[in-house]
Amino acid sequence: MAGTLVVLAGAGACLPGQPVGHPAVDLSFTAVVVDPPVYAEIDLYSDGVVIDGSGLPQTVPVGAAAFDHPDRLVEQDAWLAGGTVPGPARYADLAEHALRDLDALVLPGGVAIAGATDRWRYVWPRDASFVAAALARTGHPTDAHEVLVHLQTLQQLRSSGGVFEARYTPDGTGAVPDDRGPQLDGNGWVLWAVAQWYAEARPGPERRAQLEALRPLVTTSVAAIRANLDLLTGLPVAYPDYWEVRESEPTLGTLAALLLGARAIGPVLQTLGEPGVGDLVAWLEQGAQEGFSPRYPRHPGERERDTAVAFLMPPFGPPDDAVELAWAEAAAAMARPAGGLAPGAGWAADGVSWTPTTAVFALTAAASGQVDQAESWLDWLDAHRTPRGALPEKVLADGSPSAVAPLAWTCALVLLTLDELGGGSSGAWTSAAAPAAR
Repeated sequence: MAGTLVVLAGAGACLPGQPVGHPAVDLSFTAVVVDPPVYAEIDLYSDGVVIDGSGLPQTVPVGAAAFDHPDRLVEQDAWLAGGTVPGPARYADLAEHALRDLDALVLPGGVAIAGATDRWRYVWPRDASFVAAALARTGHPTDAHEVLVHLQTLQQLRSSGGVFEARYTPDGTGAVPDDRGPQLDGNGWVLWAVAQWYAEARPGPERRAQLEALRPLVTTSVAAIRANLDLLTGLPVAYPDYWEVRESEPTLGTLAALLLGARAIGPVLQTLGEPGVGDLVAWLEQGAQEGFSPRYPRHPGERERDTAVAFLMPPFGPPDDAVELAWAEAAAAMARPAGGLAPGAGWAADGVSWTPTTAVFALTAAASGQVDQAESWLDWLDAHRTPRGALPEKVLADGSPSAVAPLAWTCALVLLTLDELGGGSSGAWTSAAAPAAR
């Protein structure tokens, strides 16, 4: 593609009638060719998923016709009817597709994979925590509990002092597919997810027994956070976060996840008779205040922000004017040509919008009462689904959906956002049991 010709003023001359000795005005010119931005081209790996006869998700090639196994579809219809389809009526199709895809991506035994495409067919504790929260918030607390129990099993099979690995294979052995190593933020997200499930499950003996079954997950995760926190600064040890790159200093992505998890888990610890974490919350708040405020950048002392500032916003944390300003400025800096957001202001300038980041900002806007902004981002996500209706991981500069579809993390975030907006319906097609008490 040819570059754009830009004409720049050069060395100067005097205008007619200008006093002698007055600084010259530039009248010479230099032509400079500026290359247009180079945007990424990433294929759409699938149009969506269908459920086969064994109940497993299978990817649908782009442009192909495929259908769920009829028996499994009947089962999924009944599952949907037993919960809620969240959000205003105009988002009903978006919500239903997200619910169906989320259900398909949770394999038997609570194995919540990120996507059905091979390189995403793994369990990320971070993503799975959002899946558990979304299932709990849409009237499926038993399924949410199964996801959490599976995460507990993975932690027991393989972790570093309780710190979750970045991702696990879906076979339940605790094996990992590569050397990405442990990521401490997963422990915070898991605690938050347990608290979400506990708040949504119907109170009674069954919930108490299910909570008791999660005691090791809760206590081990709390202990892992304590063991990896500098009590003088309130900052966590440097670990990779959702960027999944090696880190030499703490990130806001890790600190914010630990803080929101510690803030949320209090009622669970009280019910279990375990010691509270008020001191842990205070240390992490100190780390956030002294290490990251008032700009809340990705690393202490930097300027560039990323998605993590949203993890300090409602519903993850209390309203805060400085945080909200940083959140708004981050969204502006992370905006991409197609209308979505990149994971960070310092992310590659490839024109790609990432749907998880866009959905995180939609969720925090909804929880902060900024309904118009939340709906604007939801409308964008809705408009950039695949032809089959799946939410992709990425959207290219020209608006094309790309990479894996559906992505469980985005599905979960969209459902949580719709639940924050309210107006959902109970029982999509039949008179179903009421959702779990909230």
